This record gives sequence, structure tokens and C-alpha cells, in this order.
Amino acid sequence: MGQLPEATHLGKVSKYPQQYDKTVLVRVDRYDNRKDYNIDSDNLPFIGYDTWHGYEASCMTSKGLPVVGMLKIVYPSSSKYIVESKSLKLYLNSFNMTVMGNTIDEAVVKATQTIEQDLSDYLQTRVRAYWHRGTQSSDHVFRNYVNITYQTDIESIEFKHYNESPNILTGNKEDRQYSKKIYCELLRSNCKVTSQPDWGTLFIYYNGLYDIQVDSLVKYIVSFRNENHFHEEVVEMVYKRLYDRFEPHDLLVGAIYTRRGGIDICPQRATSSDLLDMNLMTPDIQTIKLYRQ
Repeated sequence: MGQLPEATHLGKVSKYPQQYDKTVLVRVDRYDNRKDYNIDSDNLPFIGYDTWHGYEASCMTSKGLPVVGMLKIVYPSSSKYIVESKSLKLYLNSFNMTVMGNTIDEAVVKATQTIEQDLSDYLQTRVRAYWHRGTQSSDHVFRNYVNITYQTDIESIEFKHYNESPNILTGNKEDRQYSKKIYCELLRSNCKVTSQPDWGTLFIYYNGLYDIQVDSLVKYIVSFRNENHFHEEVVEMVYKRLYDRFEPHDLLVGAIYTRRGGIDICPQRATSSDLLDMNLMTPDIQTIKLYRQ
């Protein structure tokens, strides 16, 4: 059996390219994880986007002036592939010493267009990118969500499961609508290849006939602590479990992960587009970082 694509760079000492090099990019088929959770890529139970923030974007002008900024990259969850994170880091760093224009503006435009085109071609989907230089307006994401730990006596809960355990989730079906708009800072999963910890804040909007027990939701989120999955996979797993168990009328699951290696990945999945956080999925909006980013 050959090496998995995601293991091309992960867990290995990598030589950073000194000039622009798109050959370092590695893609991973979303199908590989979705099949284990009965997610049909041809009939997805959600719509959504993956948002990447590259906090160490840089290139050069023809006079040797470094151009720096934060690159925001967005592409849809309907794409066949995701880009593997370390390969994206190597790729973005290949611009660091590469001349992309005579002026700062020229360099930013050319670098951004090149990144959009390379990723769109490689991932076989439309990728949008925007190079932020700290001059654009900023805005918050996932407004008006309530910290779930304030809705329960969290210190009285006994936690026993640290591998994803959907039977933890409990709730009663009633003859009325229940709505929850919560977030939880207790999410931790681990890299699929290296097992390095990935810390995140999980956001959930639920509207349906089930009164989901808050304690069970907290315990379920904590149960990812020893799971080894990419960020996108974790969000889709949580979404599918809630979708199957509670038959929601409306559902959104999103995550803001702590950056590692200068990059964070922030997926969101929802039953309808009006539930998606537009600030997060709009490339030219420079979103305000959460304190854990």
C-alpha cells in the first residue's frame, strides 16, 4: 500500500522552497473520511465553506522590498478535495523571496491571482483569496452565540469519553420548537497524521423539535479529545451526528481553530446558506481574530 497523500509532508522535516513552487501542494480527497460517516458527496446534507487564514503571507517587489499581510482563502465544501495544511504552508512560504511586482500593489495583486489560480486548478473548484494588509475594515464572526459552559454546572459533569461517542447525545422530542445558539471552547482534536493537538472553538446553531440536553452536548464535544482528524472532518462529523440524531429544521456547525504554523482552518457547514457566517466566508472581510487564534 502506497503512502497516503496527506503524509507527503506531515511529520517530516521539510525543506522550504526558496522560490515560488506550486508542486509542493498536496490535496486530499474528502471522500476518504466522509464514507465512514455515511456522508454522500454527491448528495451532501449541508452546504458550507472552508476558510483558511494565512497569517504569514509575504512576497517581494523588484527592489527587494518585502510585502507582508494576512491571506484569507475560501473554497466550498462541495469540492472533491481539500488542501493539506503543511503543503499549503510550504507553498505560501515559496512566495517569500519571490518577486511578484514592481510595486507593493502589483505584488499583492499578482501573488493573490497566482494563489487563486493554482489552488482552483489543483482542487478543481473555485477558490477565492484576498490579501489583507491591515487597512480593510474588520468584523466579528458568529455574533450572539452563548458560551455553553454558562448554561450548565460544568464542574458537576463526569467526563469519561475521549473518543468520538455519538451515543452520548441525548434529547427529548417535544411539540414545540427549541433553538440553541451556543459555542464551546473545549474542542480538541489531533492531526490525522502527526497526532499534534489542534485546539478549537466550536459553534452550533440548532433549531428543531428536540430539547438537546446541554450536558450531553458538552460531553460529546469533549469526546473528540483523542480523535485524529482534519479540522474539516471534525466539523462534518459533528454536523452529521446532530443531523441524524435530532432531525433539525435548521443546523449550523462551525469551528475556529487555533493557528498552527501560521495557518488556521475554519470550516462551517449548514442546512441553508442564510445560516452561514458571511463575515467568515467573505475573502475581502478581514475578520477579527478570537483570542485563541
